Parts: sequence; C-alpha cells; structure tokens
Amino acid sequence: MQIIKEVCVDSLEDAVNAEKNGADRIELCGRLDLDGLTPSRNLIEESFNSLNIPIRVMIRPKHPSFVYSNEEIYKMLEEINYCKKVGVDGVVLGCLNNDSNFNMNQIEFLSKKAKPLNVIIHKSIDSTKSVILSLSQLIQNRDINGVLTSGGHRFAKDAIKTLKKMLDLAPEWFEVICAGGITYENLNNLHSLIKGKYYHGKKILKDYNE
Repeated sequence: MQIIKEVCVDSLEDAVNAEKNGADRIELCGRLDLDGLTPSRNLIEESFNSLNIPIRVMIRPKHPSFVYSNEEIYKMLEEINYCKKVGVDGVVLGCLNNDSNFNMNQIEFLSKKAKPLNVIIHKSIDSTKSVILSLSQLIQNRDINGVLTSGGHRFAKDAIKTLKKMLDLAPEWFEVICAGGITYENLNNLHSLIKGKYYHGKKILKDYNE
C-alpha cells in the first residue's frame, strides 16, 4: 500500500523544498515553534501559486489553548473563507471545551462552513480525555474528513496500540494521519507496526532536512 507523507512547514522555501524532495502533501502553518498557527494570507497565496501538491492550511489563532471564544471562532471562519477563495485542498482545525473534550458545536459549525474543502481535526484530539471516544464523535460527521493524531501521547512510538485501534475504528473514507516524532529515520519501522496510510511530520523526508 502506498503511504502518503505530509510535511508541516511554515515558510514558502520549506514548502517548495518539501515538494521537490517527495512530499505528497503540505500542512501549511505559521509559527511551527508554537506547534503551528494560522499562516499569513500572503504565505497561503504564494504557496498555492508555487506548489502542485495539495495544501492544507492550519486554522489556529492562538497558542497553546484550543478553547475559543465566539470572537475567535469568527476569526477562524474568516480565514477558512479566505482558504476557500484561494482554493487550497483543505483546512486543519480543532476546538475544545474547558473540560478538555471536543467542542462539537464549534467544530461542526466550522466544518460545515469549510465545505467543499477537506476538513482535518488537528492534534487537539490528543488533549481530550479519550482519543477513541473523541474519534467516534468525529466520524459521525461527514463534513470531517480526517484527524491528525499521536494517539494521545507526545510520540507515535508510544501509542502504537491506540493508533491501530483508531485505524480500525475509522471508516474507509476517513483519514487517520499519524504524527508525533515521525521522521525519515523511524518511518519504515513505525509503518510496519501501525500499518497506516497517512504520516505527518517536520522531518519525514530525508533530503528535505539535510
């Protein structure tokens, strides 16, 4: 089975280099030093005009909390609408309640508004009380196309069993994108254990990082 390598980048130079070195897809962010925020509109447009591979844009207005006010939700909606106007492949978002579970009202609102773009829920799922229960909520909504996760741990290597459970639970149309310390050095070994299709990381391509 062919695997999909998704590279997260926060500059045009890194995006172009990732495509050149074999990335299948880009997650475009601002401030990767803060685990990724919404990139500038200029970076979104430049990347879209420069790349041939799909681009998914992080929609995250602040760090580190995933709990958003109504004002922040509408700010996210403005950025989603811009992404629709540009025509990128998808957006990446996630919203939590104060009890560290998904705020499904906010997620469903943004996901519906984002269509026809692909909608991926980011690693906010790893901050919820149960990634399995959280995944079961997401797959009930056909506006949501996938989730980025390290199985509730910081690193995918520490969540092999959970990631396999998530892959078993997810329907065929839903992407479970494995992340968390996945590099070109450990990808083959992790893939042999997880047997997923989608893998995500900053250092997932060898030549790209040298």
